[in-house]
Amino acid sequence: MIETAEAAPEYDDTAIRFLEALWGEGYLSPGGPDEVDRVLDGLSLRDKTILDIGCGSGGIVLHMVERHGAAHAIGFDVERPVIEAATQRAAGRALGGRVRFVHAAPGPLPFADGVFDVVFSKDALLHVSDKDALFAEIFRVLRPGGAFAASNWMISHDGDPSPDMKAYVAAEGLSFAMASPQRYAEAMRRAGFEDVIIRDRNPWYREVAREELNRLKGPLYATVTSAVGAAYVDKNIRTWEAMQKVLDSGEHRPTHLRAWKPVG
Repeated sequence: MIETAEAAPEYDDTAIRFLEALWGEGYLSPGGPDEVDRVLDGLSLRDKTILDIGCGSGGIVLHMVERHGAAHAIGFDVERPVIEAATQRAAGRALGGRVRFVHAAPGPLPFADGVFDVVFSKDALLHVSDKDALFAEIFRVLRPGGAFAASNWMISHDGDPSPDMKAYVAAEGLSFAMASPQRYAEAMRRAGFEDVIIRDRNPWYREVAREELNRLKGPLYATVTSAVGAAYVDKNIRTWEAMQKVLDSGEHRPTHLRAWKPVG
């Protein structure tokens, strides 16, 4: 989001097929629509204009329009394969132009100032290293009085990760730039956000991840292997085992965030 070169795809067609087999059609992060609803709890989207940063393969954007009554929802992602998958998924829905998907290289958000009522993100902001620039951009595109609501994967502390966390990040092989919830809150407040709320989701996800691992090793194994190959599934089983260690230790901290742009 605050870099200049287009990102090399990390979520290709194989990754999309694998994650959707685990988390549901259109979802590339845990919890599916139920966890999205928990992130949005108490926040009305009806007749609002929404931006989903890191929209993945489009399930959340469609959910916000079809289930939450958003007037317009734009999904933004730096990864071309997921935008193509999201666009194809939306094409069969009768949404009357209420949904749009935008691909752009990392850098400033390609939207005008103050055009969104709500900015949402689900487990995507950890890929952005400059948290201050990230939240300055989110603040810029929100209307006065607009809300920011997100879930994100974080680390419990700033500074050097533990050996177990380093092993997990290496196993993922993705551009993780994890920071603590406190670091996120500081960046949000520096950008100008008020009423910052942080909610720890580690207790929820450490049990959900355990179930995911059991499913990958058991009933899902044959189905997912037929879609992406045994080597890919076996690699991800090892990744989930590494992730479970840092979830159980508490160092891996999935977290909900909520804040508002002042009215004046």
